[in-house]
Amino acid sequence: MTEISDKKKLPDAVKRFVLHWGDMGDQWGVNRSVSQIHGLLYLAERPMTAEDIAEALGMARSNVSNSLKELLSWNLIRRVPILGDRRDHFEAETDIWEVAARIAAGRKEREIDPAIAALRACVSDAADDPAISAVASKRLKEMLAFTELAERWYTQMLKVPRPRLVALIRLGEKVVNLLPSGKSRGGE
Repeated sequence: MTEISDKKKLPDAVKRFVLHWGDMGDQWGVNRSVSQIHGLLYLAERPMTAEDIAEALGMARSNVSNSLKELLSWNLIRRVPILGDRRDHFEAETDIWEVAARIAAGRKEREIDPAIAALRACVSDAADDPAISAVASKRLKEMLAFTELAERWYTQMLKVPRPRLVALIRLGEKVVNLLPSGKSRGGE
């Protein structure tokens, strides 16, 4: 884990959260420093400069600068002007539902949309290629159908008002009991 210096002593709970958030981000394929900075800004009481962040986390200023650019591109943080200070200050989005929605939108754009495009091209190419086995062609079509279904579900969930979405999530598996029972696995 990237070490947090004691130059600007962080409370233990903040330090633990920042390290854990960085570790989680790393497991999800996000640079650990980016995730740690996001975690720090998420818990910060007021906007912070890049210098404040570098000092608090014991990171190189260049690393902080690059990480802030990435967080800005994900729309997870924003620049905040401070009267009388020419430096850039940053704060994180603190509505956790909004954070989750922005992360999901970014992942969809960077991962799901290109996957669907690639799978469509593969299915199309497979249809025209006699060297492709029926098994491979079928599996490509199944993977495309699954990925498109997941994308449609994501798009539908964007339209659900937050209170109803919260209620839906809290219902959990109880929703399954409302559905007609079926014997097939994985079908629509």
